[in-house]
Amino acid sequence: MGARLPTGSPARRLLFSLLVMLAVPAWASQPRELDWPALIPEGAPVVAPQLAPLHDMSQLSDALSAESAPAARQQAPAAPVVNSLDGQQIKLPGYIVPLEVNEQGRTTEFLLVPYYGACIHVPPPPSNQIVHIVSEMGVRVEDLYQPYWIEGTMHVKLSSSELAEAGYQMEAEKIYAYELR
Repeated sequence: MGARLPTGSPARRLLFSLLVMLAVPAWASQPRELDWPALIPEGAPVVAPQLAPLHDMSQLSDALSAESAPAARQQAPAAPVVNSLDGQQIKLPGYIVPLEVNEQGRTTEFLLVPYYGACIHVPPPPSNQIVHIVSEMGVRVEDLYQPYWIEGTMHVKLSSSELAEAGYQMEAEKIYAYELR
């Protein structure tokens, strides 16, 4: 049998300390998984999504001309944000609304929103429910119905696009399809 270190010995404490130091970086590198309500400060009003479509699809010709009309008004373009999220490594699921697509067909800049159709087919949600994402690698978006996980460092900073105001920004480090567990 191998030798055992006596309980409380300096060698055992040193070994324990080394194990903790090695384990902490692995734990610390894991992003904090958030859901969309976590982006609304406690006590702030929750604005219910306006999920009524912007177009009456029974009138297809009217719908096509409406697509070139100005974007719908955002529900709350200056909604309060959770300042303590600034600088945190987070993981957030959502739907991609493309803003920039590179030559390879990869979306490199987009809005991440909590439900399908936000900013395109229904009015944009409050700014605290939109994250402006920039990704050097980009993602090939084949289907706008597909939700994605986005991982990266969250920044509490207002961002404006032609579609909506976003209360948060993030540079994506990982983008992958959301799968039901």
